[in-house]
Amino acid sequence: MSTASERLAALRRELAGRGLDGFIVPRADEHLGEYVPAAAERLAWLTGFTGSAGLAVVLAERAAVFTDGRYVLQLAAQTDAALWERRHITEEPPQTWLATNVTPGATPGEHIGPARIGPGRIGPVRSGPARIGYDPLLIAEEGVARFTEAGLNMVATETNPIDAVWADRPAPPLAPALPHALRYAGKPAAEKREEIAAILRKAKQDAAVISDPASIAWLLNIRGQDVPYTPFALGFALAHADGHCDLFMDPAKLPAETSEWLGNGVAVARREALPGALAGLGGKRVRVDPAGSPVWFAQVLRKAGATVAAGPDPCLLPKACKNATERAGARAAHARDAVAVCRFLHWLDQVGPAGTATELSAAEKLLALRGEVAGFRGESFPAISGAGEHGAIIHYRVTEATNRPIRPNEVYLIDSGAQFPDGTTDITRTVWTGPGLTGSGLTGPGLTGPGLTGPGAPPAELRARVTRVMQGHIAIATAVFPSGVGGVHLDAFARRALWQVGLDYDHGTGHGVGSYLSVHEGPVSLSRLAKPVAIAEGMILSNEPGFYLPDCYGIRLENLLLVQKADLPGATRPFLCFETLTLAPFDTRLLDPALLDASERAWLNAYHARVLAEVGPNLDAPTRAWLTQACREI
Repeated sequence: MSTASERLAALRRELAGRGLDGFIVPRADEHLGEYVPAAAERLAWLTGFTGSAGLAVVLAERAAVFTDGRYVLQLAAQTDAALWERRHITEEPPQTWLATNVTPGATPGEHIGPARIGPGRIGPVRSGPARIGYDPLLIAEEGVARFTEAGLNMVATETNPIDAVWADRPAPPLAPALPHALRYAGKPAAEKREEIAAILRKAKQDAAVISDPASIAWLLNIRGQDVPYTPFALGFALAHADGHCDLFMDPAKLPAETSEWLGNGVAVARREALPGALAGLGGKRVRVDPAGSPVWFAQVLRKAGATVAAGPDPCLLPKACKNATERAGARAAHARDAVAVCRFLHWLDQVGPAGTATELSAAEKLLALRGEVAGFRGESFPAISGAGEHGAIIHYRVTEATNRPIRPNEVYLIDSGAQFPDGTTDITRTVWTGPGLTGSGLTGPGLTGPGLTGPGAPPAELRARVTRVMQGHIAIATAVFPSGVGGVHLDAFARRALWQVGLDYDHGTGHGVGSYLSVHEGPVSLSRLAKPVAIAEGMILSNEPGFYLPDCYGIRLENLLLVQKADLPGATRPFLCFETLTLAPFDTRLLDPALLDASERAWLNAYHARVLAEVGPNLDAPTRAWLTQACREI
């Protein structure tokens, strides 16, 4: 196994041989998804950083890795500061860093003198604008534009230079693509194809590139196992305005039952046939998502004489708006998942005060309990099991090297989710590991008195901060808003109570969730950085405000919400509201009831009463007794 220094040096030698002065390494595969197969983990191989969002820039003398606020602490822990500068991707965008630090390099096509590999340069001694390489299959057109608009000379590579130096790169996945039954999908694929075709006809477009495997899975009612945590079968598709579809996927991935399931309206070809198919669209108007599809598609289509119509993936909005079957499935999946989560919280209430659990053992316990739930297909993402200071790492992922005990009288954060054929779940709870809820001798909110007291009580400042996060959660859960409002408009609701005392958190408040698909689904998110896409009936969104004190603790409280029509007598226009899907108690030991107003207390008490009524009957007697305590009114 080569060292990080050797890998970086090997890449620099490869760039020199190609006449490149730098190279962009995004954390992406050819589908630009969050979870990628092992063969596409180029950023992790090169830098050691394993977060799901990031990008590296390699120059002759300097190299930097960029990520967002969720991963800044993880980035520092996983990368070598002697090799990599660590940067916050929004505070110092990669294109800004690159434009500032790049030195003149090659004039395209010019080659003056021999190459000299060393600290001064990575290639030929030349003058002119530096040549910055990028793999056009790993970056969207909007992504390339950000670099070119910064005045950089971007050069598309025919093959990825990392692949040339990654000697033990894993093979691409070949898991089978299988039918997703109509009792879960709710709508036949033929109807979905016609729905997309109607969108294209209305836009006067002949076809659309579908590069997102989630869209292909939804459109064709298939699922797979090519990437971790998300049931995708990797491939590409062309959706046509006449309703038929071309699917580019290795035939070895399509067993006979799947081929029959796809039907005559779907033509299957190997991935190698895709360039020829695109060339055959010359003279046609073809939709390509400039933010979600690799720029390679637009480049090949334009070369073929097609008109590229920039537009979002036409499957995004229909996929996000769950049909009646998918909504019922989401409720059922959350109800079953709640049993496992409540059993886990009861277990944690017993072992937490004893200090006998670790971050890893807790994550494994929750996974084992979910494994006993009917229909469980796996986690929807790696569980974030963070005790104390690790909870402050927003997307912390425990390993054998970082694992530590969950100690008594501290904050423990568990963010986890499950995949079921009828729905995808995602829940975060922040728990105090002090004396358990049953037989603790403590008094306080959720127990008997007005303020938590006694040995092992959480500090007042901590309780105040958890309560303000809870207020933000309730503000989103109870929001009623007119149709047309986007997630960017609601995000501030969740932050108001924190902002009032000078606190905030460095991530969005919510994201879309798929139906046995990705736990992070577009096109809507609750974030100040979100595009103003209107929230619509049938969408499932997370509600997860938080607060993080580095080196001390993290707080996050998350439920999933289903968007519903609001019944408002006298309303002059359509309004929407949220139905809470997630069913598990919040730890009221961490709340200060004095900070909650009457309506907030009423919401929390009603939610806990619902949890007890709906989940309690499905629990064993000891867990049901614990849940009764956990759901007591405050």
